[in-house]
Parts: sequence; C-alpha cells; structure tokens
Amino acid sequence: MYFLKLGDCVQKEELLHLHMLLMHIRKYYETTTGEEVYTPDYDLLGVSPAHIHKNKISHKKAILALGEDLIHQLRTAPQLQQVEYSHKATHNEGIVQEH
Repeated sequence: MYFLKLGDCVQKEELLHLHMLLMHIRKYYETTTGEEVYTPDYDLLGVSPAHIHKNKISHKKAILALGEDLIHQLRTAPQLQQVEYSHKATHNEGIVQEH
C-alpha cells in the first residue's frame, strides 16, 4: 500500500522523467548483471513511462512500485557486496574549500 499526498506539487512531466529514469536503472542492472529484475508490483499496475495519457497518481504508484521492486532486487542480489566506509574516508581533512 502506498500513501500519496493530495497536495503534491510535482508536475506530470517530472514524474514521467523519473519513471523513465527508473526504467533505465532497471535495464542497466539487467544488462550488467545478466539477471532479470522481478517486478510483480510494478507489472500489476500496467503503467509504463510511455503511457503519457495516464494520470499523475498512476505514474506515482508505478514509480513507487518500481522503486520498491528495484530495492528488493538490490538487497537480495548475491553478487552485490555491502561497502563499508572508514572514518578516514568520510573525514573532511583533505578537502580544500574555495572562497
């Protein structure tokens, strides 16, 4: 279940761009890993970025569903390893600031 606010100010064109970006991420993942991303929630909605006639709510639901499916795939992928950062890597000591 997804909760969407009625007063969201995102333009439909922006939603379409975000929807397409998520599809590109999906295709990139599938190309680089050779695995298909399982997207049951997204597929059930039947909304793609090419469906420009669909309303904003439909695209918001599709974006959220595709995002959830992508995250689930990334979390369960055996070939991906979690990266750990040391304190030195996150410390600002070596960064020069412009004034």
